[in-house]
Amino acid sequence: MLMFVGFIGGAFWGGYLARSRKGNYLDILQYAASFGIALGLLGFFISVVLLRITS
Repeated sequence: MLMFVGFIGGAFWGGYLARSRKGNYLDILQYAASFGIALGLLGFFISVVLLRITS
């Protein structure tokens, strides 16, 4: 669940950041994809650590 939240949140954050820097459509898409993947992976690792701690 944290992975999906991280991916969606990262995509919105990346898109917002690229738009605020006055990027074109492809810049916004690239930022959204990169931030989404990065925060999705971070959420995945956090969920794995939490599962290993609690079980």
